[in-house]
Amino acid sequence: MDAPGRRLVLPVLSAGLAFAVCAPLLGRGFVLSYDMVFAPRQYFVPDAFGLGSTLPRSVPADAAVALATTVLPGDIVQKIVLLLAIFFAALGAGRLVPTEHQGTRLVAATAYAWTPYVAERLFIGHWPLLLTYACLPWIVEAALAARKHEPNSLPKLVIACAPAVLTPPGGVLAAAVLVVAAGSRRLWQTVPLAVVLNLPWLVPTFLNAGGTFSDPAGVTAFSARAESWGPALLSVLGLGGIWNAETVPGSRAVPLVPVLTLVVVALAIAGLRPLARRWGKAPVLSLTGLGVVGVVLASLATLPGGATLLTAATRYLPGAGLLRDAQKWVAWWALPLALGFALAVEAAAAKLKTARGRVALVTAAAVFPLLTMPDLAWGGWGRLGTAQYPADWEAVAQRLDDRPGDVLALPLSAFRGFAWNGDRTQLDPAPRALPKPVLMDDTLQVGAERIAGEDPRIGDVRAATSALELTEAGVGWILVEHGTPGYVDPRLLAGATPVWSGDWLTLYRTPGVPVVKAISWTPALLANGVALALLCVALLCRMLPMRTLGRGRILPPRKE
Repeated sequence: MDAPGRRLVLPVLSAGLAFAVCAPLLGRGFVLSYDMVFAPRQYFVPDAFGLGSTLPRSVPADAAVALATTVLPGDIVQKIVLLLAIFFAALGAGRLVPTEHQGTRLVAATAYAWTPYVAERLFIGHWPLLLTYACLPWIVEAALAARKHEPNSLPKLVIACAPAVLTPPGGVLAAAVLVVAAGSRRLWQTVPLAVVLNLPWLVPTFLNAGGTFSDPAGVTAFSARAESWGPALLSVLGLGGIWNAETVPGSRAVPLVPVLTLVVVALAIAGLRPLARRWGKAPVLSLTGLGVVGVVLASLATLPGGATLLTAATRYLPGAGLLRDAQKWVAWWALPLALGFALAVEAAAAKLKTARGRVALVTAAAVFPLLTMPDLAWGGWGRLGTAQYPADWEAVAQRLDDRPGDVLALPLSAFRGFAWNGDRTQLDPAPRALPKPVLMDDTLQVGAERIAGEDPRIGDVRAATSALELTEAGVGWILVEHGTPGYVDPRLLAGATPVWSGDWLTLYRTPGVPVVKAISWTPALLANGVALALLCVALLCRMLPMRTLGRGRILPPRKE
């Protein structure tokens, strides 16, 4: 194969992996599963900037989607996001591995992109975490360039981090990789960059410091879970172990999986030695150490004394709720695991005497993740599918006029199960489908555990016995969603005025004039503006024909 053909192999494989997962989802319609909720048009409501009464868990992701849906329909935006997340995860890992062998790149690509972490986060709907995961190899590549003081490496870092910081967990994952990979001598640059990029969620979090405590019961409910006969730690080492058993691929329960996990981990550790020879010991030790921290954090609640420690932190430390669903931190372990595994396979192949044997070994290693977890393909073998929003949603959105007050979504539950979406469990779409702030009960039921929500206003709603009392709590509208489990107290509707009714939704107007608390948009808009300005400067630097900035001159590009 000629050189151009070899260069195309990795992008073609990456695209193939993305389409293998997303092919059944590419028709018109929305993938609505657990936390993954896109709407035909998303709006710039206060919650999109973290200015609501709850923690900014989806900031600035909601604002970014709202901006994107002013240009493209929401389902197209969603499909682009899912495809690009898997494509760039595979492409980035394949590019990052330091090798001249194309086969090694393919092994790294599949080992990184076809993992339980990707499957479980896809099935539970955590698309911002998938974007973060896809960005990590690119962040490391740019950070290693910054470590070597290569020209324009800092703008590359900013651009690589931008899609990763759409939520607080993603921002922390990306910031840690950025700082660790770039090294201690770059701290004076990388730490400020990480802080500025995360300002859109940091600022509203500090402004709402009094509401940054989470229910300690969530520590146990959201702890890592064993997926086979081994302990939870072993599942986490294999990049699995998510708390929600319903989002775990069935193949993860195969008894051979824990054994294969230990084999892969052993090979990856062996492969870190050639990685250190090519990168240098410092970055490899730093990234591997961060990976070990991710494994420990992900498993901490299952280790002796870990649950007690996390419970105390959640009860007394503001923002410690980030440690809830701690399995997400194992993303730090994914890169050392994939790169080490790929280089170990390369070393083993080099010892074989025949080219046919080397090709067979590398091919087997590249398809190994697909064979051990085939049920990520085809949308999880039909686990995911598309659905169209009923016309009721657009009709309700058009009837929400300028009257003040939030929309209360009933029944009081964060999750729904509609027949028009195949009765799949999904987050209530109202906060993203309507042009008004939506108040919903964010209490979560996880097995036998009931995890208290973080919105202090829900207590007033639960105590209300009439529509007038809802008005006094700042509610201007009541949206009743039909065809989903839950009870609606008829007393809350008795004094309300019906505005519109359809098969799936009924909209009411509460009596009187709601008392709405004034919102100061300035801090949030300023935070978003500063982060966006940094990104624009980085893009400008990448576009300008210069080798470096800040040395007092502009150099034309050299002829290659």
